[in-house]
Amino acid sequence: MNKVKDLPADDAIVTATQSPSIAHSSRAYVERVRQGDIGALPAVLGLLVLCVVFAILRPNFVSAGNFANLFTQGAAVTVIAMGLVFVLLLGEIDLSAGFASGVCAAVLAVTLTQFGLPWYVCVLAAMVTGVVIGLLLGTLVAKVGVPSFVVTLAAFLGFQGLVLVLLKEGTNISITDPVIKAIENNNLPPTLGWALFALCVAAYAAVQIVRARKRAARGLVAEPLTLIAARVGALAVIAGASVYVLNLERSRNPLFASLSGVPIVVPIILVLLVVWTFVLRRTAFGRHVYAVGGNVEAARRAGIPVDRIKISAFVICSGMAAIGGIIAASKAASVDPNTGGSTVLLYAVGAAVIGGTSLFGGKGRVLDAVLGGAVVAVIENGMGLMGLGSSAKYLVTGGVLLLAAGVDAISRRRASAAGLR
Repeated sequence: MNKVKDLPADDAIVTATQSPSIAHSSRAYVERVRQGDIGALPAVLGLLVLCVVFAILRPNFVSAGNFANLFTQGAAVTVIAMGLVFVLLLGEIDLSAGFASGVCAAVLAVTLTQFGLPWYVCVLAAMVTGVVIGLLLGTLVAKVGVPSFVVTLAAFLGFQGLVLVLLKEGTNISITDPVIKAIENNNLPPTLGWALFALCVAAYAAVQIVRARKRAARGLVAEPLTLIAARVGALAVIAGASVYVLNLERSRNPLFASLSGVPIVVPIILVLLVVWTFVLRRTAFGRHVYAVGGNVEAARRAGIPVDRIKISAFVICSGMAAIGGIIAASKAASVDPNTGGSTVLLYAVGAAVIGGTSLFGGKGRVLDAVLGGAVVAVIENGMGLMGLGSSAKYLVTGGVLLLAAGVDAISRRRASAAGLR
């Protein structure tokens, strides 16, 4: 008989060959929430509440056209936030991620227009620029010992100047390459959208079943098949409804130009989500990131290369900022000195924290950035439909971020009191 950690006392005893029921798993989840392990629950609930409120106040919020806008509006911020998760997991911060994306976007635009290089060479140049930025920042933090706040604040200021240099003190460079512009402005054919839906649901179901079988084979308690089926069914319903709505005709003049299908940027974000989730959850590097974020000294004594982990996290963060810059350039079909500036960094950090990533390090997932990015996009989009100005958007987004940080602090205290940290 094995005692399962974090389960209520009445239901803690199960045999290695038994799978807990859905009721048992539900009680275990409720108990974890009570003990402070809330995960992305506040973000999910907040997203649902916001969608309901905006749908009631502005019925056009749930239109097919606006639904597609939500994906494209929050794409760049979401991608940058996914990279920031790695730095935040270490208990560090990167204040330069926004303007780093601007620098990479400027490199893309300059190599495309002034040098006339192929789009794939320009994308590679932008990505290499992001990696070099991450190596520089990570080395200063890990090897030199300068606090990440100071290093990235200096980079935040310096990158603004670098963008001006690349753009000749403020030139707006238009991007006409059809491949780059298609990233944010084109859609998949409807049939390909349904194929993507089937692939995602099938892959998710396969991963869940394989994981459950592996746990059972090792004599560990596995999740019941009914719970797995419920998860897969929920994903199928949500994803299927999304693809159906996105495949509706959104053009006001479909005879002149059809506008339907899943935006191309969506599968890009899905691929990034799967890759980085695998890295964090299924590799030694991911385990080391959580270990360093949980306790640096303990990780160092355990033989984990702390400096290498920190540098790698900053490289990933800046690399993702480069992708975010490319997406932003695609959406605007141009690059200017404001690319990556304004509220990009604040929204990216806010997206990661709102989604459930802790500012204290050691807790978070790449999925948090996606959920938080959705919350930020919904707030900005919904309040725009209501005709509210930037002041109201800033106030509401700031309040949501403060609430998320407060929930994180309270949950950490409860988890510590329960002996989970």
